[in-house]
Amino acid sequence: MISFRWFRALYALGLEFWLALPLLGCAFWFTTSVLTDHVLSRPYGTTTQLEADTQLEVHLSVTVVVIRAEINQQQGFTKVEVMTKDSVLKKLDFIFPVTDFNQIEATIAQELGLSRENVRRLVRYQVR
Repeated sequence: MISFRWFRALYALGLEFWLALPLLGCAFWFTTSVLTDHVLSRPYGTTTQLEADTQLEVHLSVTVVVIRAEINQQQGFTKVEVMTKDSVLKKLDFIFPVTDFNQIEATIAQELGLSRENVRRLVRYQVR
C-alpha cells in the first residue's frame, strides 16, 4: 500500500515525466555508443593513396629578368634569386648544394628549363 501511495503522490506532482528522463538518457547513450562503435570499426578503402615522401613538380612559364647567385664557399652552397617579369610571380628563391660555376649554371638551367647560354647571360655572381 505504501508504494501505491508513493506512486500516486508522484503522479499527482507530475514526476512521472522526470523519472522517465534518466531511462531515456541511458537508452540514447547505449544506442549511440553501439552505432559509433559500428561506424568507427568499419574498414574504409581509399581510392587514391597519399604519398608523403614525393616532391611536387611544378612547371611554370616565366620571363626571367635577372639571376643573382650568392656562393657561400665556406658552407658549400649557393643561394639563387631569380627575378621575373610576371605580375603574379616576382621572385623565385633556390638553394643548391654546389659552388662550382659550371654546376651552378647547369643546375639553374635544369631547374628553370632554360639553356645554359641564357643562364650564363642572365646570372650575376657574388662570392662570399
